[in-house]
This record gives sequence, C-alpha cells and structure tokens, in this order.
Amino acid sequence: QLQLVESGGGLVQPGGSLRLSCAASGFTLDYYAIGWFRQAPGKEREGISCISSHDGSTYYADSVKGRFTISRDNAKNTVYLQMNSLKPEHTTVYYCAATIPEVFNSGYVCYASEYYYDYWGQGTQVTVSS
Repeated sequence: QLQLVESGGGLVQPGGSLRLSCAASGFTLDYYAIGWFRQAPGKEREGISCISSHDGSTYYADSVKGRFTISRDNAKNTVYLQMNSLKPEHTTVYYCAATIPEVFNSGYVCYASEYYYDYWGQGTQVTVSS
C-alpha cells in the first residue's frame, strides 16, 4: 500500500523552529516530486513548497520564503520541511503530497498546485503559541 506519513508537528513558541518529515512507505520517492501544503479551517489548501525528484529544484510561496526550507533524502525515502522563525499565523495542519510529473523533464519540475498530486499524507498539526 502506497502511503505518505507526516511527522514532526507539535506545539512551538513564536520564533521557534520545527522540522516536518514526510516518509513514504510502499514505494520509493526517487521519481516523485514532493509538495508541502497547509490548510487552515475554512480556507483553501495552500501550496507552500515543493521539490523536484532529480535535481532538487525548489519552489516556495512568498509567505514562507526565507523561513522554510525543503529538502529530500532519497536514501531515507523522506522529504523534510524545516520551518524557522515560526509565527502564530503558521498554526494549521501541514500535508505532504507526491506525484510523478507527466512532462518530458519530469525530474526537474514540481508543482505548487494540489491538483497535480496523486498521493497525500494524513497531515500533521503545527501550533505556534506562547
């Protein structure tokens, strides 16, 4: 069974850091682009970062640029999202998702939009509060 599992969420004080992990089971992430998303109650799911499979090209939403860093360790079949300088407005559920882009240069692209992703994790809660 193909599965993505997020971990690393929790309660952190403003200004603190968390590292989220997205681990795959049942398949290898080597050929998959990975995206990180978040969804606050009553709001649409927002793509905040993604990383390509081959060359590690990355994308960051303006809202997280300079604060969050995405990385991947294919040997561990895991993608990470390092989140620094967290603010209360970063409180929400974070999801990872995987897809193999259906383009010629599939190893060099990733997508900010949720519509391109085929596999999703269950989400991990991040709460930033003092």
